[in-house]
Amino acid sequence: MSVKSTPIKIRLARFGRKHQPVYNIVVARIRSARNSLPIEVLGTYNPITVPLTPDEKARNVQPYKHIELDFHRTKYWLGVGALTSDRVAFLLKRAGLLPELWPKENKLTQVISKRVSQEPTIETEEKKDFFRPRD
Repeated sequence: MSVKSTPIKIRLARFGRKHQPVYNIVVARIRSARNSLPIEVLGTYNPITVPLTPDEKARNVQPYKHIELDFHRTKYWLGVGALTSDRVAFLLKRAGLLPELWPKENKLTQVISKRVSQEPTIETEEKKDFFRPRD
């Protein structure tokens, strides 16, 4: 079974300890299990923020999450047509590999550029009697 014949996706595969997740950013077939053997490992993502030193806290430094990513291979797989999961798309947007409007608009998506009216117009219908009045 070749890679070209099956759809592939860039997604996260979990590893690490209980309550301390660390994810591999992997290229895998869409129908394969989450932690099965991937086609390629592109990097790692640690969603737990790195603890700040007291000096950094005093300077109001924002805590950050550790991400390692191979940009060249990621660009290759995106160029080949690999899909991305929602979280990986968010990470790739932050890294600058994907545009902010992803997926791109195509003929199947509609873009409506109408201005929203400030005052909603509500039309009321006449009340209808569904029951016959009793004699």
